[in-house]
Amino acid sequence: MIERYTRPQMGKIWTLENRYRAWLDVEIAVCKAWAEEGRIPAESLQNIISKAAIDVDRILEIEETTRHDVIAFITSLEEKIGPDARFVHLGCTSSDIVDTAGSLLLVQAGRIILEDIDAVLATLKDMAHKYKGMLCMGRSHGIHAEPVSFGLKMTGFYAEFVRSRERFAAAVEDVRTGKISGAVGTYTIVTPAIEKAALDMLNLKVDPHSTQIVQRDRYAHYFTALAILGGGIERLCVELRHLQRTEVLEVEEGFAKGQKGSSAMPHKKNPISAENLCGLSRLLRSNAMASLENQALWHERDISHSSVERVIMPDSTILADYALHRLNTLLSNLVVHPDNMLRNMECSFGLYFSQRVLTALIDSGHPRQESYVAVQKLAMQSWQTRTSFPELVMADATMQDVLGKEKLKELFDPKFYLRYEDTVYSRVFND
Repeated sequence: MIERYTRPQMGKIWTLENRYRAWLDVEIAVCKAWAEEGRIPAESLQNIISKAAIDVDRILEIEETTRHDVIAFITSLEEKIGPDARFVHLGCTSSDIVDTAGSLLLVQAGRIILEDIDAVLATLKDMAHKYKGMLCMGRSHGIHAEPVSFGLKMTGFYAEFVRSRERFAAAVEDVRTGKISGAVGTYTIVTPAIEKAALDMLNLKVDPHSTQIVQRDRYAHYFTALAILGGGIERLCVELRHLQRTEVLEVEEGFAKGQKGSSAMPHKKNPISAENLCGLSRLLRSNAMASLENQALWHERDISHSSVERVIMPDSTILADYALHRLNTLLSNLVVHPDNMLRNMECSFGLYFSQRVLTALIDSGHPRQESYVAVQKLAMQSWQTRTSFPELVMADATMQDVLGKEKLKELFDPKFYLRYEDTVYSRVFND
C-alpha cells in the first residue's frame, strides 16, 4: 500500500523484516516441539535460537538464484546457524511456515483494526448522546419522509459498527489457525503432537483438517468481514456527504487553518474525507472478491492464491486501519448545524405529518382508500402552492367533520416522532 494510506503501526506488520520474523517464530516453535520429544538435542536447540537471525538483504539475494522465498530464507538461516541448521524445517513444507505465519500477521493486524473500531464506536456513542432529541429531517429516496433526531442517526451507525466489530472479531478468531502437517496434510514426518505443541507456543489453534495449506474460506471470512466494515464506513460517509451539500448544510467537515478546498475556487470547503473513505471502501470490497476467488484451489493446493495474498493481506488491513482512523477524526471534528436542520424541515411545508393525518382518519373509522386520497389531495395542494400542510388540513371541512378541531391540533407536534427515542437508545446501548 502507498505511504499516503499507511499508518506506521500497521505498516510495520507488513514489512519483509516482520514477515520473515513471523516465519522464524514458526520455525523456532517447531524446533522447540521436536526438542521436547528428544528429536533435537538441547544444545542444538539453543544454538539455533541464539544464532538464527533475519537478514533481509541476504534472503533476497539468495532468492535471485533459488526463485523460492522460503528456501532462500532457510538457506540464510543455515549460513548463520551452521551444522545444527539441519534440524530447522524438519518435516515441514513451505506452507506450514507461510500459512502459520500468515495467521500470526493477520491476527496482529486484526487486533489493531479492532482497536480502531472501538475508537469509532466511542465517538459515535458520544455523538448519539450529545445530539439526542435534536430534530432533523429523515429522508427516503433523498426526499423528506418524517422527522428523526440527529442522535438517532448516529445511534443507527453505532449499532451497525457493533455488528461489524462482532463479525470481524469472529473472523480474526477464525483465522487464528495454523498447520504443521507436512506436504499434503498427512503428517509424513511431523506428527499431530508436534503440530499441537508448536501452535500452542504461537497461541494458534490447530486446523482440524489441513491439506498443504490452511483452507482459504478462513481468509475469505476475514476479508469479507473487512469489506462489510467498509460498507458501513461508506454508508456513514454517503450520509455525511449529502448533509454537507450547500442546499442542505446540516453538517460540515472540520476545516483546518491553512486548508484549501479548490485550486480554482477559494470559497470551496469540500467533503474530502467522506469522499476519500467512500473510495477506499471500494478497494476493500474488491480485495474481498479476490479472497473469495482464492477458495477453489486445485487438489491439495496450488499457488494461484499466493500472489493475490501478497497484495490483499497488507493492503486491506492497512486500508481498514487508515479508513477507521480517518473516519474517527472526521466524526470528532464534525460541525453540526441544528438551525439548518430545523430550516430544512420546514422546506416541505409540514408534509411529513401526512401519515399521522392518514392514521387518525383510519382510526376514526373512515375508509382507508378514501382517507389516503383525501390526505394526498391536500398534500399535493400544499406542495404546489407552497403553503402549510397542517393549515390546509385544519381548514378542510371534511377533516374537521371526521376528526374535529381539537384532535387536528394534536397531530402537528414534531416531537411526537421522538416519543420512542429512549427505547431505541436503551436497546442499542443496553442502558
